[in-house]
Amino acid sequence: MSFKIAIIGAGSVGFTKKLFTDLLCVPEFRDIEVALTDISQHNLDMIRAILEKIVEANGFPVKVTADTDRRRALEGAKYIISCVRVGGLEAYADDIRIPLKYGIDQCVGDTICAGGILYGQRNIPVILDFCKDIREVAAPGAKFLNYANPMAMNTWAAIEYGKVDTVGLCHGVQHGAEQIAEILGAKSVSELDYICSGINHQTWFVDLRLNGRKIGKEELVAAFEAHPVFSQQEKLRIDVLKRFGVYSTESNGHLSEYLPWYRKRPEEIARWIDMSDWIHGETGGYLRHSTETRNWFETEFPQFLASAAKPIDPAKRSNEHASHILEALETGRVYRGHFNVKNNGVITNLPADAIIESPGFVDRFGINMVSGVTLPEACAATCMASINVQRMSVHAAVSGDIDLLKLAVLHDPLVGAVATPEEVWQMVDEMVVAQARWLPQYADAVPAAKERLAKSSVKTRDWAGAARRNVRSIEELRAEKSALKKAV
Repeated sequence: MSFKIAIIGAGSVGFTKKLFTDLLCVPEFRDIEVALTDISQHNLDMIRAILEKIVEANGFPVKVTADTDRRRALEGAKYIISCVRVGGLEAYADDIRIPLKYGIDQCVGDTICAGGILYGQRNIPVILDFCKDIREVAAPGAKFLNYANPMAMNTWAAIEYGKVDTVGLCHGVQHGAEQIAEILGAKSVSELDYICSGINHQTWFVDLRLNGRKIGKEELVAAFEAHPVFSQQEKLRIDVLKRFGVYSTESNGHLSEYLPWYRKRPEEIARWIDMSDWIHGETGGYLRHSTETRNWFETEFPQFLASAAKPIDPAKRSNEHASHILEALETGRVYRGHFNVKNNGVITNLPADAIIESPGFVDRFGINMVSGVTLPEACAATCMASINVQRMSVHAAVSGDIDLLKLAVLHDPLVGAVATPEEVWQMVDEMVVAQARWLPQYADAVPAAKERLAKSSVKTRDWAGAARRNVRSIEELRAEKSALKKAV
């Protein structure tokens, strides 16, 4: 088979390498073209060198190109994969820093909450530019696979306003299933059958079977509480499991910022999080992790390049959806996964226009969703709170309506639990002004926002958060990795 795949935001080096390696695990895909595009020539040069080393080491006729001209990279592409982070770590730092001034403590801040909403405002205009290029220069009927967060908002905008065949992809379901398989003593995750449904990062294991045997709430709670690691790392998720009756796919830190109950009081946060790794609730944890990863990759690039000169092992193909979806579409080998699409009745008790994450099957006929899923009422209520925020956020991002943006942030569950309306109005003004260069749709609103900030009497504070860690140096990371190797 010979067709073209374009990867936008290919400068996300580690993730792009994983996607590329997965694709080459499909025997029929060894004559494809992969076109890389990114705004950073430096990052493009690095990832192209790595991928070409992989191709050379395996002797495949795969063609790899790299171009900062996105439109040229998309020409004739049958599949387009996006893993962009608009504004990079600089804008992301403001997503965490500015809300902290108003008492809003986020672990990740990339889905909803103050940071995730502003992230969507930066992404959506760019996503719509991608869609315009796809409509105009990609192959007819090209499929857009979005990996970028905020997943639901980006996918919503691409479908509703971009008018492109789009599916959103995430790995939260797979990671949650791996946890459950471990606590239940399964030899591998293949022994576990499950149905997850909801919205991205708030998807729920509504049915679990281990070797065909149904697993109920009490057994799941007991297994988590008995696990020596997860009982400490997933305290908040376990508490939600006890109250809701079903387990959430998302990590302890992620889930904590989608709900109004666990991060609203600084003195309470430590009770529900675990500091053994960023993902379990650390303040700004993903920002620190991303910064360290970038620094590490820049410094250790020669080692990463050398490690690319190895034969590909199809047995080590990852569980990221992209390669499996393309394999099913191109070969007809059926793939079952959990996909982000427009609801349209798939989940009976969520709105038709919402972007949901639910089971589907892929074959030559496309992505076929399993319809008729009904969520437990508490899960649906929690999802609805986020959906309403997402809808307003998408419409604000497209229209440039700063008042609607403020209403979206005001209705966010965690923001509403912490901040007053006056604080929200000022916080949004401050974030829009700080990120103006990535928010062209708000250009006309920025001068008035600056004037309001100059006259504002709303007090803020200089606060690092309830559980903040400093970014580690390369030397500290090396020492830590060395210690781990010795321990093993």
